Amino acid sequence: MNLFIRTDASVYIGTGHVVRCLTLADEITSRGGNIQFICREEEGNLIGLIERKGYGLHRLPQGIDLAEDRELTKEILENQSDCPDWLIVDHYDIDILWEAPQREFVRRIMVFDELADREHDADILLDQQYNTEKTRYNRLIPEKCIQLLGPEFAVLKSQFRLAREKLRERSGAIKRIMVSMGGTDKKNATSLVLKAFYKMNHFGFDIDVVIGPTCKHRLDIAQVTSHIPNTNLHFNVENMADLMAACDLAIGDAGNTTWERCCLGLPTLMVITSENQRTVAEELSKGDFITYVGCYEDTKEDDIVEKITYLINNSNAVKEISVRVKGLVDGNGTKRVVNSLFRCSN
Repeated sequence: MNLFIRTDASVYIGTGHVVRCLTLADEITSRGGNIQFICREEEGNLIGLIERKGYGLHRLPQGIDLAEDRELTKEILENQSDCPDWLIVDHYDIDILWEAPQREFVRRIMVFDELADREHDADILLDQQYNTEKTRYNRLIPEKCIQLLGPEFAVLKSQFRLAREKLRERSGAIKRIMVSMGGTDKKNATSLVLKAFYKMNHFGFDIDVVIGPTCKHRLDIAQVTSHIPNTNLHFNVENMADLMAACDLAIGDAGNTTWERCCLGLPTLMVITSENQRTVAEELSKGDFITYVGCYEDTKEDDIVEKITYLINNSNAVKEISVRVKGLVDGNGTKRVVNSLFRCSN
């Protein structure tokens, strides 16, 4: 099976789209599939990572509009000796006007979406977010489009499924906290959280701070971290599952890492860093799956201090949250998605 993946990473949109597409690609490749990526050369791209992993890659110029993006992608697909079985699209700016013209050159199209704010021409739609509204895409996709909805389809690396199998039982006591505000953290939310810790004058717990390869605030974060006892700074982490498994609480945004934390039953104090994260954060909060602080722009250090203090003093509540979130994600979502791709290809 031959597949093309159209996705991007940049300092503006972050790294999550490419990271989960690479996870999907790894699973497809393990089953004999052949993957090629199509990506723009935007600042903060992960083109080098894709190429180091051995995948074919077609580069699109930086700064082009969607019309040119569409036409250049068509040229790439048209020039293939064999018609690709799938075009997979993971991009918030792409909709039916971009997708439909590709139909002539691919057999099927799958799209990632979490926003439900635009039409798609797709055979499979994947939205791995938690949302109680199950009909939100019905008027946005073809009637025969297969909808894969919910965290049971969360695309996670196999390391999380394996770590879950040997996971210790969480008592609810908080002795180690992870801070991870996304791979790019363009707003430097990490420093806000760390300043809250500094303001608390510490509660005797250890802190693991995780930042990604495209984070521009690395030096600032390192400086703040150096003033907080028992705090470790991790850059471009490969063993994220083991690090999460060792922690008792996470402070993070509502990006893809949300489902990694759930898979390992790690309770989260959530600060969203973009408006497109608001719906999932509010849905998770309504279901008592997270402790929701709010949007970064509206969050003060004292808000974070208050929430952490409450959780430290309420271990039973923390333990209950851990059990609930672990029930949302079992770590087999990637396999379920790839199974759907292969079934539709037959």
